[in-house]
Amino acid sequence: MATQRVSRAFKDISLSFEAHPVTKDLPILKNERAIQRAVRNLVQTQFTERFFDSDIGSSVADLLFEFVDFGSSSQIQEEIKLTIEQYEPRVNNIIVNVRPAPDRNEFECVIAYDIVGLNTPTQEFSFVLEATR
Repeated sequence: MATQRVSRAFKDISLSFEAHPVTKDLPILKNERAIQRAVRNLVQTQFTERFFDSDIGSSVADLLFEFVDFGSSSQIQEEIKLTIEQYEPRVNNIIVNVRPAPDRNEFECVIAYDIVGLNTPTQEFSFVLEATR
């Protein structure tokens, strides 16, 4: 019989680095929010951006300079899914949906996943990818 993996609580600091108004501590992201931020940062990180681990990242930013169409959106969708599967072991059952918005020159991304070991409903969040110069 296979053993089921049980996770502990996940914590991370907020990258805004804005101190709490009363305690002056850095805000802490917990569980679902910490993993959501980690997944989003992973997708938006380019290779060689992390000094001590330059192999972590994705080539999503390189794909943003292509045409904003369904062909590019399917490439971005596949790259996001592969990146999350490869570098984020805390999630599984990953579903990625990328829709092109050519009139605004951007892609609308929706990512859904289950957190391994936590008894939470399927997590889903969305964000916009756009080419910046």
